[in-house]
Amino acid sequence: MSKPYVLGIDIGGTNTVFGIVDARGQVLASDSIKTLKHASFDDYIEELHSGVERLLKAFDAEDKIYGIGIGAPNGNYYTGEIVKAPNLPWGPVVPLAEKVSKIFGGMPVAVTNDANAAALGEMTYGAARGMKDFIMITLGTGVGSGIVINGQLVYGHDGFAGELGHVIVKRNNGRVCGCGRTGCLETYCSATGVARTAREFLEIRTEPSALRDLQIEDITSKDVYDAAVAGDKLAKDIFEYTGTILGQAMADMVAFSSPQAIILFGGLAKSGDLLMRPLKEAFDKAVLPIFRGKTKILLSELKESDAAVLGASALGWEAKYRYEIPASNLPVVED
Repeated sequence: MSKPYVLGIDIGGTNTVFGIVDARGQVLASDSIKTLKHASFDDYIEELHSGVERLLKAFDAEDKIYGIGIGAPNGNYYTGEIVKAPNLPWGPVVPLAEKVSKIFGGMPVAVTNDANAAALGEMTYGAARGMKDFIMITLGTGVGSGIVINGQLVYGHDGFAGELGHVIVKRNNGRVCGCGRTGCLETYCSATGVARTAREFLEIRTEPSALRDLQIEDITSKDVYDAAVAGDKLAKDIFEYTGTILGQAMADMVAFSSPQAIILFGGLAKSGDLLMRPLKEAFDKAVLPIFRGKTKILLSELKESDAAVLGASALGWEAKYRYEIPASNLPVVED
């Protein structure tokens, strides 16, 4: 029997990354496309299919894929649909698993939230390896989360549990969120949230800043980071503000599930002490005394693309389980 692979697909708000993964959890080849290039979901699926087919052909794996796992914003594990994803333009309900399975000739497909997929990858191959209780927080275009309790992802009765990015952190005069509510954590502690803070600070504060040399509507979190590293006080204060809000929110998360660790993943998590110092200070101050010193705050140990791709690939194996893969072909993870 040929060596089995699965395809892991991570649909992010900016990029879609896909990779071929073997039974030992190695990402053998990967590529990406722009998620929002097409307003039509069918056009997006066509481009995704073309990109995947090119990758499979280049790796000579066209007939070796046993299943497809997909992590997607608001991806529902139970139905295989994307439902009301605030950062995607394809409509309120997108039949993701159905469409992908059809275009790939009936291949079994499993879907989950993109942050849940990242949590699966971290639990199997990264900083959460060996942990049964942890929370994964993804800091990207939005704020996602995957909650693991007793070794199991929390899906809830409808498949949508774990939306910690949409916990309200500002009850009065909070920012409008893409989900339709106001004051969500995502509007303050995502990459786009950092850019929004920059614009607000530039409007209400008067001190000089390198950020004033940029077009205010074009400022990104990377611009803020670069300015802060160069010593710009206003930019450093933006990270102080962001880290404080995130640390306070994480203290509330601990009160909910008492995790062994909270693991941060994504571009914003790479900001070092600019983010982590105020985050940890706020967390330590806000956490309930009974939980103090018990929960680690860790950074992901996986490459930015690998965590979600590996997690999604785990779903690919699961999808194939339903079609009775022989036990000898199941994934093996070695120390």
